[in-house]
Amino acid sequence: MIDLVIDQRRKDLGGFEVGRVLPYAKRRMIGPFIFFDRMGPADFQAGFGKEVDVRPHPHIGLSTLSYLFDGAMTHRDSVGVTQPILPGEVNWMTAGRGITHSERFETLREHGGRMDGIQTWIALPVEDEEIAPSFNHYAPDVLPTYEEGGLWARLIAGEAFGAKSPVKTHSPMFYVHWHLNAGAQADLPAEYPERAAYVAKGVVEVDGHQYHEGQMMVFLPGQAVLFTAITDAVVMLLGGEPIGPRLIDWNFVASTKERLEQAKADWRAGRMKLPDADDQEFIPLPEPSPPANPMS
Repeated sequence: MIDLVIDQRRKDLGGFEVGRVLPYAKRRMIGPFIFFDRMGPADFQAGFGKEVDVRPHPHIGLSTLSYLFDGAMTHRDSVGVTQPILPGEVNWMTAGRGITHSERFETLREHGGRMDGIQTWIALPVEDEEIAPSFNHYAPDVLPTYEEGGLWARLIAGEAFGAKSPVKTHSPMFYVHWHLNAGAQADLPAEYPERAAYVAKGVVEVDGHQYHEGQMMVFLPGQAVLFTAITDAVVMLLGGEPIGPRLIDWNFVASTKERLEQAKADWRAGRMKLPDADDQEFIPLPEPSPPANPMS
């Protein structure tokens, strides 16, 4: 039933820790999901430094999906959008042939509080890799929800459990937020060939084994999966149809190395427009580390 268990790797991004799950050496993608980062959880005092902000940076060949449990941040991008995001809302940005954006924490900086959420990258199908960049924001009340027997569920994106999210996607996929009360049970059906579940809070039991916060279970195809909550738990379900292998270089995703190299050259040369509301700084392209001196 379970093919692989991935433990998140904690990584400091300059004053703010994330738990990186995907990509992973033994499993690069789950359906179209090619990147999965847990942002926090972290508690901030009012007045923290701006080094926590994510300065303008570029993307190609993917959509980003930001979803918060706690806190707030503000998205600014090169198609002219400035959009705060609050818990339960969905920020869906499609990079296509190229977009730049930043993520700022002005509200949190002013008031302090907890920051906790997940950002995923969803790779675009080959035929959509060069579409025009765009951005869409969705309020929680437009997303399908379900509640019964100690389970509360929200369908964030895609189609699952007989429901369809209004979030515009580009390939068959699903992304679901579950909250399970201790003792509750719920099934993940076998309708997609690639499926996984990330435990965001608490402890759940699957196939006689317990899994805790920060772990992702990757499931074999063809069987429904029964979850039992050992404690109150939050679980994120994700997956879909595979779209073929993808390459990642820094913030770029593409189906060919040549396209990655072009994107890097464009960013290095300043050919990618910065966000209208946030064009005073940017993250430079990381340069390869020089080879080690064998005599040192």
